[in-house]
Amino acid sequence: MNSVLESTSADLSLQLSLLTVDDGDADRAPSTPGEPGPAASTPLRPANLPSLSASPAPYTPSYTSQNPPAGSAEDAVSLESSLCSEQAEKIPAAPAGGAQSSDTFYCLSCSTKVSFRNRAGREDPDADAQRAKVMYSMIGGLSSQLDVIRETIELPLKHPELFSNYGIPPPRGVLLYGPPGTGKTMIGRAIANEVGAHMTVINGPEIMSKFYGETEARLRQIFTEASQRQPAIIFIDELDALCPKRDRAQNEVEKRVVASLLTLMDGIGQLVVLGATNRPHALDPALRRPGRFDKELEVGVPSAAERADILQKQLSFVPCSATAEELTQLADGAHGYVGADLAAVCKEAGLHALRRALGGSQQPSDQQLKGAMTVTLQDLQWAMSVVKPSAMREVAIDVPKVRWLDVGGMEEVKLKLKQAVEWPLRHPEVFTRMGIQPPKGILLYGPPGCSKTMIAKALANESGLNFLAIKVSFNYHCVFRKARAVAPSIVFFDEIDALASERGSSSGSGGVGDRVLAQLLTEMDGIEQLRDVTVLAATNRPDMIDKALMRPGRLDRIIYVPLPDAPTRREIFSLQFRNMPVAQDVSLEDLVARTAKYSGAEVS
Repeated sequence: MNSVLESTSADLSLQLSLLTVDDGDADRAPSTPGEPGPAASTPLRPANLPSLSASPAPYTPSYTSQNPPAGSAEDAVSLESSLCSEQAEKIPAAPAGGAQSSDTFYCLSCSTKVSFRNRAGREDPDADAQRAKVMYSMIGGLSSQLDVIRETIELPLKHPELFSNYGIPPPRGVLLYGPPGTGKTMIGRAIANEVGAHMTVINGPEIMSKFYGETEARLRQIFTEASQRQPAIIFIDELDALCPKRDRAQNEVEKRVVASLLTLMDGIGQLVVLGATNRPHALDPALRRPGRFDKELEVGVPSAAERADILQKQLSFVPCSATAEELTQLADGAHGYVGADLAAVCKEAGLHALRRALGGSQQPSDQQLKGAMTVTLQDLQWAMSVVKPSAMREVAIDVPKVRWLDVGGMEEVKLKLKQAVEWPLRHPEVFTRMGIQPPKGILLYGPPGCSKTMIAKALANESGLNFLAIKVSFNYHCVFRKARAVAPSIVFFDEIDALASERGSSSGSGGVGDRVLAQLLTEMDGIEQLRDVTVLAATNRPDMIDKALMRPGRLDRIIYVPLPDAPTRREIFSLQFRNMPVAQDVSLEDLVARTAKYSGAEVS
């Protein structure tokens, strides 16, 4: 047949064989040539199927969202066709009567159209919440957030009478916001499992349609189905893609979707809407008022103790030889790692342990692997060297393995940097007790080639802080936001005199340099505090830097990096001679005497 099929790749014969049709009575008279055949989708029954009713009625198949075709949970099938007169003469008509039967046959002709329409909502698409059964006890590092969840979501869904008896309106929506990978979606799945509620997942970008009214219709259908299966939770992931600010909407579709969601949230019953986004500032303000998303819960970057809790939960089902103290030390150095990053660390550590257990064997037996597959502290440390914080992937650089021992001399400079950066990190309680504020910014200045950049890299490596190097083309606001997210961290400005020259000194640039400097000053000492973020800058022209940047509270620790003296030059020569063959007649002292007033780069 030359049927026109508008469908997915589903098996058409299987779909038709599993249809359950509620068909009424109809007089089926064989058509004669030149007359139209039976109506669309007319079922042809076997002759032995008894007639249940004699009252004639036109046949009209109907499908509803509550009674979809059996065997297809995702597709609603509609058949629209007309049979050719020649086919109608050859196929006997069904006897009058109506019955519920799956023993129904359909004849497809050249005018048959079959369309499979995807349902707007879907129930937990990857079914992780049902198969893996994510529970509160499996979520690490989010104890404070889970306490709020129990109060605002679990209690109203489990005991709605408590709220109705005291006249307290239950919350209609909860907004989870925070960086990617912090566990927002995992919280949503755990809520559905703990409460035993029906859960429908909406991914913001997927529900959007270019056709007029289709997106709003999908939303209405999802809310209607959820309201019929109360208690229910509608989880909207990437909410900012579905409901951006209407004054910044690019087209009318986005405005209508926001208005539709606002109306639907005002009319829900025992139903909770859970939204997740990492851009709460991009949401329409009408969504964030009380009565819609009543509660906003931040799921931020975990602290050291929370990271240790996450590691312990992730490794609870894995044979691991690392002790709790070792995991705590590992978590202390995992600055800026979120839950997804730590899960990736555990996965990589498991793969590393598996490769070690396999050795060179391609097809090992279970007996060979039994007992040999154990994750060690060394596996976790190796995994952390491979997996970097996800927030650092756009701005992080590969810091060379430069240590203090690789920097010849400069002992006074090293000590000042350790006091300014390492001591507050290692002894925070002492600084708190003494009321001492660690410096927010450090400026290294001196002649060119005096190892200022190398000292900065050694500081980042020795302190274990996340290291962000700034280029001219970077967005300062974005960089400092990421630095706060992965704190404690170091933001390094090399040749800062080119980025923050004195205002009014640049001509013909239209004030671009002044605006860049103003943004930098605001980020370093503005309304939003820069906690656990150290700004490290290097220059050989401190006289070119704007005075507002040099005041206390910004670059408040200024360290001079001089030309290397004789002991420093001797140490630099010794470090350079470690990896090269040196003749016996080469006099180190003679080289030191000959290189007076040389910079460190020139000596190297």
